[in-house]
Parts: sequence; C-alpha cells; structure tokens
Amino acid sequence: MASIHTYLINGDFNQVISPLDRGFAYGDGVFRTMLVRNGVPESWPQHYQKLVADCAVIGIVCPSAELLMGDIQQLFPITHPPIDTIEIAKVIISRGEGERGYAPPSITMPTRVVIKSTASVYATKNYSDGVDLHLCETRLADQPKLAGIKHLNRLENVMARMEWRDESLFDGVLQDQEGNVIECTMSNLFARFGTKLTTPDLSHCGVAGITRQRIIALAHTLDLEVTVATLSLECLLQADEVMICNSLYGAFQVRSLNQKVWPQLNLAKNVRAALAYA
Repeated sequence: MASIHTYLINGDFNQVISPLDRGFAYGDGVFRTMLVRNGVPESWPQHYQKLVADCAVIGIVCPSAELLMGDIQQLFPITHPPIDTIEIAKVIISRGEGERGYAPPSITMPTRVVIKSTASVYATKNYSDGVDLHLCETRLADQPKLAGIKHLNRLENVMARMEWRDESLFDGVLQDQEGNVIECTMSNLFARFGTKLTTPDLSHCGVAGITRQRIIALAHTLDLEVTVATLSLECLLQADEVMICNSLYGAFQVRSLNQKVWPQLNLAKNVRAALAYA
C-alpha cells in the first residue's frame, strides 16, 4: 500500500518549492527521517543536534528547534486521550533560493520542509529471522568534507538501490573505492566479533545515523565493546553476527550476504530491547 503524505513548507500547507531553491537544483541541504509515536518524534534531541551539525558543515543556519517542533506539532497533533499511532516525519532543510550558478548567495533564507507519511510496515520475519542483503556494485566516492552528514544529494544510494528488484533482499551493502564496507543504502551496519562490536569508520564517506549513534552509546549495557574501524568485506564475512540499523525499524539481524549465511542469534533482538529502554 502506498504511503499517504502531508507536508508543510516553511510552516505553510499551501506554499510550494521554488525552482530556484538550491535544495532542488543542487541537493544543497540536509535531512533526517524519524518515527513519530502518538504525536511525539522519537529521539528528537539527537535528530535536531544532527540537523544543526550537518547544516553547519555546509554553511546553513539551521532553523530553531522551536520552529521545527511547531511544524511537527501541526502535522502530528497529540490527541487526548492519546491514540496509539506510529507515523514517519521527514525534516528537510535546504539553503533556500539562489541565482543560477554554484556559488551560494551571501545571504539566504533556509527552506524548511516537514513531511508526514504513514509508517512503513516491515515483515514479521525480518524481526524473527533476519534479513538478506545484496552486495552492491556501486561504490561510494571519498569526500571527507561531506562524510557522515545526511545531505540531499543521495544519487549514489539511488544508483545502488536500482541494482536489485528481488523483494526478498532487504537492503544493499555499500563499499568504498578500496573495497571497505561502509554502510547499506538506507542503514548503518555493525559486526560482532566475540564481545567486540565493530561499526565502519565513516570519516571518508557514508552517513552517521542516529540509531548507530545510540547503539554505540548503549553497547556497554549488553557487555559489548564498541570499535569504529576500517572493515573489509572479507573481515565482515568472518563476523559472528552482522546487524543493520536505522531510525525506522531499529535493528535487524543479517541472515545472508554474498552467499555467506549466518546462524540465527540474538544481537539485533537484544539491541532493539536496549533501544526501547534507552
């Protein structure tokens, strides 16, 4: 079933995006996607902090938390008594309008967009059995200045996602130009080696997601030592367990990748439980 979308542009249901908007023309902006439960966005402080940090990297002044929360509350009103609902909010911040050419204006008014969508429904077996992944041929380019941020130019992810149509494959693993595993097209990745939990270094490319950040912070509660390190494909395939994560589904065990099949264990299940109480 297709999602139903409602959106605000600069706090207005009737405003439109200008063709001169640099987010539309150049991907000049950032975004975050989050679950909204009963009208309340999950992990909002972390999402807003990341919006501010990502905007700062590319020189955009992020709208205030109060302004964005006002937009969110317009789209996701809290009901009394509360109705048990799960929806999705996507917050987009672009640099705003500019003249033709790459050079940004010296003064800009950022465009903010908040989109409300129906929640994705993930198969029960994804939680119980894990997911199968595709190994992408598309590789990520090195760009340390943009590494870690969720900017609007996601053409590498689009090209990678076009590689498969098999609905049994949940996501695709992306490598850098040297063949190191970085992330998936819509997820971050962790590999467990004994009591050590390793997530790829994102200092040259990739997106540092909020759920990745939260798992790094809570891993000690599961008696796991976290390392951020270079992770080759060969090394990944030798892991005891592999897990992927994002803000919409939490964490899924990886069942197979590139003909490697892992036994069904409890890492993702335990991480989901820890995230729920964090």
